[in-house]
Amino acid sequence: MKPEQKLQVLGLELPPVPTPVAAYVPSVQSGSHLYVSGQLPLVGGGLQVKGKLGGELTVEQGQAAARICALNCLAVVRAALGELDRVAQVVKLTGFVASAPGFTQQSQVVNGASELLVEVFGERGRHARAAVGVAELPLGAPVEVELVVEVGGH
Repeated sequence: MKPEQKLQVLGLELPPVPTPVAAYVPSVQSGSHLYVSGQLPLVGGGLQVKGKLGGELTVEQGQAAARICALNCLAVVRAALGELDRVAQVVKLTGFVASAPGFTQQSQVVNGASELLVEVFGERGRHARAAVGVAELPLGAPVEVELVVEVGGH
């Protein structure tokens, strides 16, 4: 099943590519790799949720935000490549988690993004990863996700 079909089965729709919030482009392709800029949990141009994990937000809320970030990453990938089926492999995901002091469950939060990629791409969605706790993220976002994918032929 193609990734776009899988999204339909999951009841998900890719949003329009979010407008960058600073001086950068949504993605850059270098050779056979597409580098996707960090995406926030933006829906309709606004943050879906604000706050810090372990403070105002639960792990489950963070996972939902990370999932939105991943959908925004996939929107960028589709816009850059024309179709998600051109992704040969999700290579690396980096998740940044705005964390209250003492919060150490960043990896569980970023699972929201990682698990979505496996749902959509199957084995091609398994990836290397970093989950990093940070003091603050742009616009007060709880999570930011960036992605590197290998581009296949079509």
